[in-house]
Amino acid sequence: MGKKAIRNLVVVLGDQLDAESSVFDDFDPACDAVWMAEVAHEATQVWSTQPRIAMFLAAMRHFRDHLRGRGWTVHYLELDDAGPESLEAALAADLARLRPEHVIAVRPGEWRLAQSLPAICREAGVPWIPYPDRHFYCDGDDFADWAGKRREFRLEFFYRWLRKREGILMQDGQPVGGQWNYDADNRGSFDRRGPGLLPAPISFPPDATTREVLAVVQARFASHPGRLESFDWPLDATQAQQALDDFIAHRLPLFGRYQDAMWEGEPWLYHSRLSAAMNLKLLSPRRVVEAALEAWRQGRAPLEAVEGFVRQVLGWREFVRGMYWLRMPGFPDDNALQAQAPLPAFYWTADTDMACLRDALRQTLDHGYAHHIQRLMVTGLFALLLGVRPREVHAWYLAVYVDAVEWVELPNVLGMSQYADGGRMVSKPYAASGNYIRKMSNHCAGCRFKPDVAVGPQACPYTTLYWDFLARHEARFARHPRTALQWKNLGRKPADELAAIRAQAQSLRDALSAAPDSRPTHAGGG
Repeated sequence: MGKKAIRNLVVVLGDQLDAESSVFDDFDPACDAVWMAEVAHEATQVWSTQPRIAMFLAAMRHFRDHLRGRGWTVHYLELDDAGPESLEAALAADLARLRPEHVIAVRPGEWRLAQSLPAICREAGVPWIPYPDRHFYCDGDDFADWAGKRREFRLEFFYRWLRKREGILMQDGQPVGGQWNYDADNRGSFDRRGPGLLPAPISFPPDATTREVLAVVQARFASHPGRLESFDWPLDATQAQQALDDFIAHRLPLFGRYQDAMWEGEPWLYHSRLSAAMNLKLLSPRRVVEAALEAWRQGRAPLEAVEGFVRQVLGWREFVRGMYWLRMPGFPDDNALQAQAPLPAFYWTADTDMACLRDALRQTLDHGYAHHIQRLMVTGLFALLLGVRPREVHAWYLAVYVDAVEWVELPNVLGMSQYADGGRMVSKPYAASGNYIRKMSNHCAGCRFKPDVAVGPQACPYTTLYWDFLARHEARFARHPRTALQWKNLGRKPADELAAIRAQAQSLRDALSAAPDSRPTHAGGG
C-alpha cells in the first residue's frame, strides 16, 4: 500500500508557534501535515547564547507535542550532527521525500527566510502559498499605506493612528484621560532604599521535554556564551497565559512609574517577561492589550501604567515590524554615523569594571534578558558612544536575547539605539553621559568610576565617550532643534579640557579594540 499523499504541508518556524494561526483554519488531519525543523545554522549564523537556543528549541518541541496531541501528523526534524545544517536544506530534502501538493505558511519573521524558503519550493516545483498573519494588528500593506511618502517615521503619529483605528483607550474620538501618552509620569527611579520587596515573577521549572533540550544545548553548543541554570521561561500557550495573568495582577500597577528604572541585581523589577512569548507567538498581543485594559477598567491598574504598557505592545512593537519590512533588505547596511569600532569583547563575558554594564551583561548571559532601558541606555548607549559598527551591534543583540527575532531586534538596534538610519525612526540619537545612569539606578554608587568625571583614572567611560561623541558629530547635530542644547554645552568646554577628554576617549577606544575577541572565527553574524 502506497504512502498517504500530503495535500498541504504546513511550514511552522520557531517564531510561529501560534495554535490559532490562519494556516490551521482549513487543516485536515486526513490529508495535511505540519513541518518543523531544528537546524544548527539558526543557532550559529550569529553566536547565539545558550538561553536563546534553548528557548526556541524547547518552545518548538512543546508546540510539536501540542499538535500531535490533536492527532495531527507533524514531520519534525530534531537537531542532529548528521542532519542538514540549514532550514533551506532541510525543507528541500523533505519536499523530495514527502512530495506534498502545496506548501502553506505565514510569512517568516526574517527577510532572509521570506526569500529563501519560497525559492526552495519553486525549485522543487511545489507551490508556496502564503497565508495572512493574524498575530499582528497591522499588516505590511496597512503600514505601507500609513507610511506613504514620508521620509521620516515617528512612533507617536503611528501610535495615534493605530489607537484610533482599533478604538483602544479612546472615547468620542479623543484619548481617554485627555492625553495620548503619560511619559512624564513614567520616568520614575527608586530612591536610596531601592525597589523594596518585589513580587517575584511566576516561574516555570523545566519539565522533561525542556530538560532534554537543555542537555542538548549544553552538549552541542558548549562553546556558546550564556548559562542555563536559571532557565524558567514560559514555553507554551498555557504558561504564557499564566505569565500574563501574573504580570497584570502583581506588576502592571507600578510598571509605568518604574519602567525606566534600574537596580543592581534585579533583572525583572516591574517588567512583564512576556516579550519572548509574544515574539514566538505563544501569546497574542490582542490578548495582552485586552488584559491590561480590563485591569484599568476594574480599577486594578492606573491609566498611566496601562497606557505605557499598551504603547510598547500596540505602538512600538507594531511600528518596528512595519519599519523592518519597509526598509529591508538594505536596513542592515545603514551606518549614518560612520561607526567603525569593533564590539568590545566583554559584551560576551561581562568582564568589565563598569558596574552598570557588568550587571546588564551578566543578567543577559544568565537569563537571555535585559529590560528596554538596559538595552537602550546601557549596552546600546555604550556601543553608540564608542562608535561600534552597527552590524556588529545588531548581530550581538540578535544572538543574546531569548526574545530576539530579526523583525523586532534589527529596527530597535539600528534605528533607535545606534541611530544608524540617520533619523528615519527617531528624531535624535539617544546619547547621554554617565549622569543618566546615576539618575535612573544605583549602579554608580558601587562603581569605581565617577559619572561626573570625564578625565583621569576615575573618569566614567560613558561620560568621556559622551563628550567625545558630541565633538565627533558636532557638524551634524549642533544646529539640530532637538540636540542643540547638548552641543551648546559642548561649546562651553575649554579647549584644553576637551582635548584631554578626546585623548582619553581615543585611548579607551584603542584599548578595547586591542582586547582579544572570545568568539569562534565562524561567529560574526550580520
